[in-house]
Amino acid sequence: MHPQQTHIEQMEQYLRQLQDTICDSLQGLETETTFTKNAWGEAAKNHGRTCVIENGTTLEKGGVNFSHIYGTHRAESTALRRSELSGQPFQALGLSLVIHPRNPFIPTSHFNIRFFITEPEGQAPVWWFGGGFDLTPYYGFEEDVIHWHQTAHKACQNFGHDVYPRFKSWCDQYFYLTHRDEARGVGGLFFDDLNEWPFEKCFQFMQSVGNHYLPAYLPLIEKRKNHPFTDQHRAFQAYRRGRYVEFNLLQDRGTRFGLQANGRTEAILMSLPPVAHWQYDWTPKPGSKEAELYEKFLPVRDWLK
Repeated sequence: MHPQQTHIEQMEQYLRQLQDTICDSLQGLETETTFTKNAWGEAAKNHGRTCVIENGTTLEKGGVNFSHIYGTHRAESTALRRSELSGQPFQALGLSLVIHPRNPFIPTSHFNIRFFITEPEGQAPVWWFGGGFDLTPYYGFEEDVIHWHQTAHKACQNFGHDVYPRFKSWCDQYFYLTHRDEARGVGGLFFDDLNEWPFEKCFQFMQSVGNHYLPAYLPLIEKRKNHPFTDQHRAFQAYRRGRYVEFNLLQDRGTRFGLQANGRTEAILMSLPPVAHWQYDWTPKPGSKEAELYEKFLPVRDWLK
């Protein structure tokens, strides 16, 4: 089954509703600041809504962005993996968010779901889904990471026994800083080019991933938001946020695609943390909590065992 315009409209409706749900839930964590919400563009052209919250007591910075982009595939971005689509018109819909909490004991989280469709002249439409969610702790807690992966597993369990391990492994491979030989975080789910099932099943899977993000993340915020921290903890958080910046600017395909597709730059780069720093040739002290992150949490492992 090929998606029709009605399916694309249904998808946009779902993504907008999910954006509202996520923003409302996150707003419930704050009393001193609120989301700034900016609608941009117009129907049948590039359009979307950018929702950003800053300077909160719990959320130092967060962005929840919906976009619907019309453009032409460029060989150096998405079409690089599908060279036959270079130069073809496309539509891309997506919801993307990054949450940078203030407390270093709350992990940063990233979530994205997206859909691409192109209709080459005289040919059947070509479409696929992508997305996932991943977690970037600064100070690790095993029970938090296990909960995150258990929820990711639940998102996949109605779609085949191989889906979670396959997309968990893909996440571990994707969110890896090759120039550092180091994982960005503890992973989660990542999938792309998903069209192996009928359209309706792929759409249902995208919705399942979307609907499991808040149950995966909110309990971690609630559990750790009042954890005491020091300036040293904040300094390590800023140091590790530097890795986040490096990945997003050097490796992330979504960032490159958004900029090359003439997306809204402010919305694309909202994923960057408010504060980050770099320190030459720094290494954690042996036996420290900072060292534990590198030794116990960043190496790839099966969190369900």
